Amino acid sequence: MKTIILNASPRKNWNTAQLLKAAADGAKSVGAEVEYIDLYDLNFAGCRSCMLCKRKGAERCHCYWKDDLSPIIDKVYLADTLFIGTPIYLGRPTSQYFAFMERLHFSSLSYDNYTNYFKGKVNVGMFVTMNATKEFYDKLYKEEFEAYAKELEMLNGEVHLYPCYNTLQVKDYSKFNMSSFNEEEKKKAHEEYFSIDLENAYNLGAKLNR
Repeated sequence: MKTIILNASPRKNWNTAQLLKAAADGAKSVGAEVEYIDLYDLNFAGCRSCMLCKRKGAERCHCYWKDDLSPIIDKVYLADTLFIGTPIYLGRPTSQYFAFMERLHFSSLSYDNYTNYFKGKVNVGMFVTMNATKEFYDKLYKEEFEAYAKELEMLNGEVHLYPCYNTLQVKDYSKFNMSSFNEEEKKKAHEEYFSIDLENAYNLGAKLNR
């Protein structure tokens, strides 16, 4: 089993990355080969509309733009499992997440009849981290992020969305102008729930690679 893990957060060791690394450990525990990639380390942009992937006779499910993302897209289509994680910024996934999804989706989309060229199967785990509480997420974000997760059904596998609520933004709130957040309450929530989230991420990593 081959697992690709994409961190669409600019932070390499914070909440999103920790969940993805727990999922990586879970995948490894059942024998999967894991490759972990920080998208913010790569040089790429969204779809350039070059239309090379739509040429007659072109290789399907392949992005022809020569940058750091094109070989990653190839790896995703050849994988058994994809884990991708993003924090919520201004109510949406990060810009790197959207750029990746544009490129992934467009390279497999038929402009003859709008069907999907991809005939393989890649199971997907999508982790979403946020400063918001579960109640806020359920009210304002849940429907939208379920729609984002649904877009990953174009990989023809199981898609699991895992929201992680009320995360810590920084270690020491006193150093920042962030008075709308209660540091004590944030740290209490982190201590109570984040270890459970990490365990669940580990279990999902193992589950999708069995």
